[in-house]
Amino acid sequence: MRERVLLITGASSGIGAATARAAAREGYHLVLAARSKDGLEALAQELGPENVLTVGVDVTDLEAQKTMVDETLERFGRLDAVFANAGRGGSPGGFSEADPESWKSMLMTNVYGLGLTIQACLPELRRSHGHILLTGSAAGRTTIPGSMYGATKWAVSGIGYNLREELRGSGIRVTLIEPGMVNTPFFDEPPEHALEDRDVANAVMYAISQPHHVDVNEILVRPTPPLEE
Repeated sequence: MRERVLLITGASSGIGAATARAAAREGYHLVLAARSKDGLEALAQELGPENVLTVGVDVTDLEAQKTMVDETLERFGRLDAVFANAGRGGSPGGFSEADPESWKSMLMTNVYGLGLTIQACLPELRRSHGHILLTGSAAGRTTIPGSMYGATKWAVSGIGYNLREELRGSGIRVTLIEPGMVNTPFFDEPPEHALEDRDVANAVMYAISQPHHVDVNEILVRPTPPLEE
């Protein structure tokens, strides 16, 4: 297999880190991006720093994301796939009582930042006929009372559908990865019935490993319901 380069945002923990581990096992060169570069160093050492570039980046900053792509090219010379995984949760209270400042940061990261990642990476992905994977959510396919977070994931689904149409005929594949509840640091308390981060990473690697004539548009992954007594 030729050496391929995968960029992951939100890579310091949870789904992003699990995907980095899975991709490293498949021989990918990795660009691991997160708000704090410090949080990525231990993961880079674990995976082999000679094959990993770590980048501290705020995904709501377009210039920072363009610099991230420039550093990728300087280190590895190409970019084959991007897993736009950076995201934030909200606060309780619904539309009646939630802290609106939490909405602002969540919308900026989950929607605006995602759009900036796409825009910053597209020129290189056009050259490589690459792959864009977006972390959506099962919450973006259903109605959750008072959930602004769910609304942001509806937006991610719309971005994925609309991006795929924009890129039709370009050779770039677009995949929505839509997990149900996942046991990650996203939650203060571990969920009782949940996926593990590596389960979602497996879905990412399934999509990315398909031959180029196969475009996996969407993967919805939910935990198996508990056995009835």
